[in-house]
Amino acid sequence: MHVPPSVPGTQVRAAHYTSGVSTQHARKSSSSHVEGARSPRIGVIGGGQLARMMIPAAIELDLDLHVLATAPDESAARVSPHVMLGRHDDPEAVTAFARSVDVVTFDHEHVPTGLLHALEHEGVVVRPGPNALVYAQDKLAMRARLSELGHPCPRWWRVETEADLETALRESGGDLILKTARGGYDGHGVMRVETLEDAREWLERGQPLLAEERVPFVRELSAQVARRPGGEIATYPVTESEQKDGVCFRVSAPAPNLAPEVAEQARALAANIASDLEVVGMLAVELFEYPDGRIAVNELAMRPHNTGHWSMDGCVTSQFEQHLRAVADLPLGDTTPTAAWTVMVNTLGSTRENLAEGAREALANDPGIKLHLYGKSVRAGRKLGHVTALGTDLEETERRARAAAHTIVTGDESKE
Repeated sequence: MHVPPSVPGTQVRAAHYTSGVSTQHARKSSSSHVEGARSPRIGVIGGGQLARMMIPAAIELDLDLHVLATAPDESAARVSPHVMLGRHDDPEAVTAFARSVDVVTFDHEHVPTGLLHALEHEGVVVRPGPNALVYAQDKLAMRARLSELGHPCPRWWRVETEADLETALRESGGDLILKTARGGYDGHGVMRVETLEDAREWLERGQPLLAEERVPFVRELSAQVARRPGGEIATYPVTESEQKDGVCFRVSAPAPNLAPEVAEQARALAANIASDLEVVGMLAVELFEYPDGRIAVNELAMRPHNTGHWSMDGCVTSQFEQHLRAVADLPLGDTTPTAAWTVMVNTLGSTRENLAEGAREALANDPGIKLHLYGKSVRAGRKLGHVTALGTDLEETERRARAAAHTIVTGDESKE
C-alpha cells in the first residue's frame, strides 16, 4: 500500500473528549516513505454524523482517523480519539489540520475551493480533489459540466438578473425550481417559482442562481459509486428515496420495481460521472425517474450520503468503509447486498427528548432492527439517527423500519 507523504513541520493539538472532559496532546507531523511503517492518517474535515460513522470502519481497517470539528459536542467529536477544533472555512485551522495527516477528505462539501487548491499546492493529498469537489459545491458548475459531458440533466438556466429569470420562466412555461448555487441542502436553498415576484428577495442578494424546469418525476433514485485514485470503480445497487419536508426520510434498497435496464443505466451513469470528474472516494448521484423510465441527474455528493446508510447493515461493504478504502488507495470492497431487501428510515426529531428510552423500546419491540444514533440534541425535524431493517418481504421490512423509527422519536409503537 502506498502511504501518501504528509507535510512536515507543523504541530497541531489533538483532543480526546470523554464525558465532557478534554485532554489534549501535541503531535508533530512527519513524512514517511517506508512501506507499512504506520497506518495512514486520514483527516476528515467536518465533525458531523458522516465522520462519526467512518470511525468504526477506520478501526477495522487500522486507519488512523482524525476529525476537524467546530465544537467538542459535535457528533464525531464526541467519540473520536483524534479531534482538532476549528472551522472548515478558517484557512489557519484547515491548513494546520491538513498538515497533521496524510490524506484529507470530507464530512461535507463546504470547504472553500480556493483553500483546497492552496493545500494541494503545498503537497497535501486531498480526496476528492478541489477540481472534482467543486461540482458538488456549486450547482451551476455541476449543471454546466454534466451538460457539456452529455449526461442527462433537467433543462436549466443560469439566473443573475430579473431578465434572466423572465427568460427562464417564459421558456419553461412559467413553472421553475430555483436553487442557490452553493450551500443548499436538505430542502434549504430551494424554492418553486411561478412569477418574478416569487424570487425577488433572492435576486436582490446578487448571487448567481440555478433555475431548473419543474421535473414531472415519479420518484427519486440514488446511484452510488466508489472510485480509487487509479480508476478502480465499485457500484452499489440503485436505491429509491422518500423525502419528508425536504429531508431524506426513507431509503429502500434495491429500488422496488425498477426495470433492470434502468438500474444498469443508472449504475453506468454514476460510474461514468465518477470517471469523468476524477472523483476519489464515494460519489452519490441523486436522480429523477420520469414516467417513461428516463432518468436525469438531480444533484451530486462526493462523500458518504444519506441514501447509502442502508449499506452499513445491508451490504458486504458499507459506504463508510468503501470511502476510506478509496481515499486510502486500498482495494475496493464487495457491494453485494446481504438481504433481499433493506429499508432505512431516518429518525427525525419529534416529541421525545430522551432518545435512549425510545431506543430501548424499539429494540425490545423488534430485536432484528439495527439502530444508529448520532449523539445529537433533539430538534424538530433534525436527523438524529437512522434504523435499518432487513428481510425477504419489502412491505414487512418497511413496516418494521418505520415503526422502530417512530417509536424512538415519539414513544408511540404504532406505525408512523
